[in-house]
Amino acid sequence: MSDSIVIIPTYNEKENVEKMIRKVFSLEKDFHLLIIDDGSPDGTAEIVKKLMPEFAGRLFIEERKGKLGLGTAYIHGFKWSISHGYEYIFEMDCDFSHNPDDLVRLYAACAKEGADMSVGSRYIKGANVVNWPLGRVIMSYYASVYVRIITGIRVKDTTAGFICYKRKVLDTIPLDEVRFIGYAFQIEMKFTAIKCGFKLTEVPIIFTDRTEGTSKMSKGIFKEAIMGVLLMRWKSLFRKYPKAK
Repeated sequence: MSDSIVIIPTYNEKENVEKMIRKVFSLEKDFHLLIIDDGSPDGTAEIVKKLMPEFAGRLFIEERKGKLGLGTAYIHGFKWSISHGYEYIFEMDCDFSHNPDDLVRLYAACAKEGADMSVGSRYIKGANVVNWPLGRVIMSYYASVYVRIITGIRVKDTTAGFICYKRKVLDTIPLDEVRFIGYAFQIEMKFTAIKCGFKLTEVPIIFTDRTEGTSKMSKGIFKEAIMGVLLMRWKSLFRKYPKAK
């Protein structure tokens, strides 16, 4: 039984999902893998299920009907992972924008270096972004600046989705009260963890834009992040957060 599980939400990732599964299972550290598939019409779930006998007891899938949002996929995965006893719970994209090799570094930051939550960061020393148009790099960077100004948190990459949580973080955060479903979900989880008193550290990564499949970014997701941060900060003034265990 591994102490670590990687949650990967998928929607139409047939070009990437098998390669990602095999890469994660090739790592020196033993990770288990949970795919949360939102009814991909391209057969992503079928590819995963065909691989499950080969990786019995290590590869799992939860299928949902329709696109229900990134945030709800992760909440589903968090609850599943907690109920199955994992101590280190990871978020990662399926498109290889996150290098699976970095899972080991995120794990070490929590398991050996004392962090409660480690974030694969694009915007600290030693990190880089590859293949993104300059406009998107600038938008993403200044979105994080905006979040830091509004919330007061010191995380450089507030929208990062490559994360390791210690189980106690997810046990403490009221998961049913998390409201955002797009990339603002990533902001809300970091903000809430910090408000609860957990120690967050950033680990530099090389972020590479997807080469296969289709991006899930939309104007609605960006708007949620901008407007949602203001609302989240306002509500936090009147909210009592549970304390770190």
